[in-house]
Amino acid sequence: MIKFYYHPSPNPAKVALFLEEAALPYEVVPVDTRRGEQHDPAFLAINPNAKTPALVDGDAVVFDSNAILLYLAEKTGLFLPQNTPAARAAMHSWLMFVATGIGPYSGQSVHFRHVAPEPKTYALNRYDFEAWRHWKLIDDRLADRAWMLGDDYTIVDMAVWGWARVVPYVLGTDPWEQLPHVKRLLDTINARPAAQRAEALKTQHAFKAVVDDEARRALFPQNSRLPAAPGV
Repeated sequence: MIKFYYHPSPNPAKVALFLEEAALPYEVVPVDTRRGEQHDPAFLAINPNAKTPALVDGDAVVFDSNAILLYLAEKTGLFLPQNTPAARAAMHSWLMFVATGIGPYSGQSVHFRHVAPEPKTYALNRYDFEAWRHWKLIDDRLADRAWMLGDDYTIVDMAVWGWARVVPYVLGTDPWEQLPHVKRLLDTINARPAAQRAEALKTQHAFKAVVDDEARRALFPQNSRLPAAPGV
């Protein structure tokens, strides 16, 4: 049976959605990142990047959420576009756009908006701008098509959905007037029973909710390299 290493955050949500849509049997292995469990040697042996999600399927070990989506789609033949060079090129392009653009810039926007200490004006301005720019490109893409690749619901839509769920937190405002097509995609997927089951996973395990000193050390170990503030 597939072992799915999970935390209730955007990237694992994508994988949970695929597993539920495909009705694949799987075991959830919770990884509480606010308790530092992503740094445990047993998990690092599976994912040396110390991030969720990860997946073990027999002898296959896959980490990075977009790599997992590709692996599962190719294994099952589900939620892929037509097998033509043009369709597969669009899939890879937009999936990597989510992997290298939407995820990182949204994550950094969250960090500098909600977590980083002052002064942070320059960094927040940069990542807020880039997060908006990337999301507007997704919105433009969806303006004249039902799904990211056209008429078919694919892993690219699942990848977008994982982050679209938290867009207001990413952008720090009500974004939907400016991103109506992203909101349509989000609402459409949210109405699917598989998405509701994927969302319910976070209620089945007691993940730490607060960001205290323990959580900050686990999530932001780079801060331990900073000099102490004057007088501390």
